[in-house]
Amino acid sequence: MTLLHLFDLDGTLMYGSAAPVEISRQLGLSTEIAKLERAFGALEIGPHEFSVAAHALWAELTPAHVRAAFDGSPWLTGIRDVWQEIRERGDYCAVISLSPSFFVELLLEWGAHAAHGSVFPEVPFTRPVEAAGILTPEGKVTVADRLCERFGVSRGDCVAYGDSVTDSVLFDVVPVSVAVNARPYLAERATHVYQGRDLREAYQLVGEARPGVPAS
Repeated sequence: MTLLHLFDLDGTLMYGSAAPVEISRQLGLSTEIAKLERAFGALEIGPHEFSVAAHALWAELTPAHVRAAFDGSPWLTGIRDVWQEIRERGDYCAVISLSPSFFVELLLEWGAHAAHGSVFPEVPFTRPVEAAGILTPEGKVTVADRLCERFGVSRGDCVAYGDSVTDSVLFDVVPVSVAVNARPYLAERATHVYQGRDLREAYQLVGEARPGVPAS
């Protein structure tokens, strides 16, 4: 059988940080983005409000800033190794993140079959953010369903990796989930729980216990 591995980015592939944080760091706006992150985490603002505010904050953003943020982010070790192994097994790997698409899509360079983020205008910005393009936790499931159709699999063939409440909706609809450096709320709902900085170790927790295959 073929599996589709679905990876969150912020706090999952990236250890203790998030794309908006790393982007803002390049612009000297760490304090400002921290306020937005706290408001989002407290559910005081939603994904669209966060994205509009971040877009305004990043008025001076350039492609060079984005590349520097990506290259300097605290990624887990072994991401490319895991995705190469997934490919060699004939499985698929994709990233689904609420973070900006212009950052998330850089992970295609590392071997992801697909990478979906909230749709932002191209950098440098000359257009506003459109509400319809901003992903929500429920929207992650919609993207996952589209990927299932694209790759010829079902939800029952998916493994989800995440760290926070924004991943819980996706965790609820797939048979196997891995909480990576996760908050207790998500860890309690996961098939496997991993704490550490090496994605290879998190991936190994799934092992041969593949969805749809009875335990021996």
